[in-house]
Amino acid sequence: MKVAVLGAGNGGCAVAADMSLRNHEVTLIKTSNAMHNENFQYLLENNGKIVLHENGEEKQTNIYRVSTDVSLISECDIVFIYVQTKFHEPLIERIVPHLKANQILLINPGYLSTAYALKHKVGKDVIVVEAQSSFIDCRIFEPGHVKVGFRNVRNPLGIFPNARKEEAIEKLEQLGFPFTYISSVVEAALHNPNLIVHTVGAIMSIPRIEKTKGEYCMYHEVFTPSVWRILEQLDSEKMDVLEKLGFERLPYVEACKFRNSLDDDRDAKEVFFWYAAMPTRAKGPIVVDSRYIAEDVPQGLVMLEALGKQLGVPTPITTSLIELATAALGRDMREEGRSPEKLGTENIAMILKDCGR
Repeated sequence: MKVAVLGAGNGGCAVAADMSLRNHEVTLIKTSNAMHNENFQYLLENNGKIVLHENGEEKQTNIYRVSTDVSLISECDIVFIYVQTKFHEPLIERIVPHLKANQILLINPGYLSTAYALKHKVGKDVIVVEAQSSFIDCRIFEPGHVKVGFRNVRNPLGIFPNARKEEAIEKLEQLGFPFTYISSVVEAALHNPNLIVHTVGAIMSIPRIEKTKGEYCMYHEVFTPSVWRILEQLDSEKMDVLEKLGFERLPYVEACKFRNSLDDDRDAKEVFFWYAAMPTRAKGPIVVDSRYIAEDVPQGLVMLEALGKQLGVPTPITTSLIELATAALGRDMREEGRSPEKLGTENIAMILKDCGR
């Protein structure tokens, strides 16, 4: 299958390499010069050569094509967006003219960016898919080399429009990832684990991040009983919003267990702490103004708060975390964030109508 991956960072390189190893024709496209430039230059100069390091093994492959030309997506069956969510809207606006009928646009993670696709007039024959989280937890540790820390055992996806779900599944199953399919891109958006874990974890870690100067792993240290209670209250607000929208109340730990463990009898909270304690966890966040706060507060919490206000659902913990992040970073998280106005209330309504809400 011909696949394009937009975004040549950690996740983009990992999934591009992984699909290349399964003999898909992958085009990896760098969309900016913000980061990972040395790695991308290496790929350009070495015919897309990349090595995945996983469980003590090395697997080498060559990505079919490495480029900065987004127009190349028009040649592909499936187009992945694998850039930070704060860049979704300008990137979607940029690529819409190159999308063709019957293509799949898969946004990972989604955070309801289907609304941006509708806002910028993506073709009605394009299928939009949203993932909850990256399929592969990984880091580029030197040019051309990616270390895999963990793979989700299940990857829930929401599909829009619902009428083309079976058609989309038939194509997606050819990629080789362990996908499962949920009722809507809305569920995929609000079950993004970073909405809950990154925001609470990083904001409550601010002194440790600054004190340790990078020698810190949030997942190993921060989720003490008191911080866990904050996480659970934030998660309850998220479920209140989901319920008001007509979706099932699914706790964060249950969604985490579903993605990360095949043992259905295992306690969900135990699964999270097993996942958090993995020795392969990368250090981080190493600075306060990192994606853990600078991305997931405005793109996640601000959206959750705005939906809550629109629906009449109180979100005091969400609001408190936004205020703390705004104070700590010294800039307005709401001004940077997603809202029904920015996403388009009519687009959100169209998405909800599509899944019968």
